[in-house]
Amino acid sequence: MNTQRETDRPAPHRVLILGAGYAGMAAAVQLAARVRRQQDVRVTVVNAQDRFTERLRLHMAATGQQLGELSIPELLDGTGAEFVRGWVTAVDADARTVRIDDHRVLHYDTLVYGLGSVADTSAVPGVEEYAYTLNGPQEAEAVAHRLAGLGGGTVVVGGSGLTGVESAAEIAERHPELDVVLLGRDEPGALMNPKAGAYVRSALDRLGVRVRSGCDVVKVLPDSVELAGGESIAAGLVLWTSGTRVSPLAAAAGLEVDERGRVVTDTTLRSTSHPEVYAVGDAAAVRQGYGVMHGTCQGGMPTGVHAAVSVLRTLRGKRPKPFRFGYYHTPVSLGREDAVVQFTRPDDSPRRMYLTGRMAARYKETVTASPWPTYGRMKKMPASGAFWPRGGRFTRIRAAR
Repeated sequence: MNTQRETDRPAPHRVLILGAGYAGMAAAVQLAARVRRQQDVRVTVVNAQDRFTERLRLHMAATGQQLGELSIPELLDGTGAEFVRGWVTAVDADARTVRIDDHRVLHYDTLVYGLGSVADTSAVPGVEEYAYTLNGPQEAEAVAHRLAGLGGGTVVVGGSGLTGVESAAEIAERHPELDVVLLGRDEPGALMNPKAGAYVRSALDRLGVRVRSGCDVVKVLPDSVELAGGESIAAGLVLWTSGTRVSPLAAAAGLEVDERGRVVTDTTLRSTSHPEVYAVGDAAAVRQGYGVMHGTCQGGMPTGVHAAVSVLRTLRGKRPKPFRFGYYHTPVSLGREDAVVQFTRPDDSPRRMYLTGRMAARYKETVTASPWPTYGRMKKMPASGAFWPRGGRFTRIRAAR
């Protein structure tokens, strides 16, 4: 009789989450914790490695500082979610299958696509062959090994955005014997208010970083970089932080993507072409009232939580709610004892208020360390992850009403 009941039980709804970065982990923990006592939903998480990558700390790992060993399977333990280690090599959105390592096929009923982004090494000749990146722990460790062996000379950091600023500051502080040159089109801190931006530039100057703004790198060679106009800068190491790109798998799967290859979503984070697919974090082109969100941890984790809650609402016969998110800060480390925290409006434009110095460094460290404890709290109390700034009028889209 028991066997008959088991046979009559409908197959569980298969939710497959691709990527266990900040957004993917938020989706996985949130959903698995909410359905752990249900037999009709099965959650599977796929990631290339079982160690969680703290992208917010990779500039520290690049100078030889040890990061924590954060285990994805250990965090998921007790939630009922299955963890699969492997590379996603293909997605078939029509057949609802995902190929892992080219030999294993997983089927899904609902897909949460969160494969994230990496440094764009394709736009400038020579970057792919000769430059280093901070795409993951292994790449950061390769940078640290190379830096330790230089003994002197010049390090070029390509890209004056937040990653470039943090990397240049960290390298200059930990390796005063090296000449660090930060190249970029814009001045460091250009998107901050003038006083906060000036603090960033003065801190880089104090650390000995030579900043070259208004520069375009046109080619990277084994021992130098070439700038537009013909100038060449010798370099023992080139660290590339300029621009990002996403995996081509979404476009190849037939999902609607934007010009950068990100999955285009509706207001609930569902793919506009395949409603059984949700996209989160850097992999998604999420439109708010102020425009399309850019990839950050502060925005990525809420997309993961919202996708998980939306999946659950749909399974319960309810309509998913529109996603809304407003930015609130931009923390930038300038070595271990200095930082700038620029507080922002929901559309990410700078407010007048900002922090600097050691207080800002402590603030930045608190932010950097917060995701893992947040996942732990969500595992025990899923509702604790559902609070973030909605952004008020800045994020409201009239069509979503």
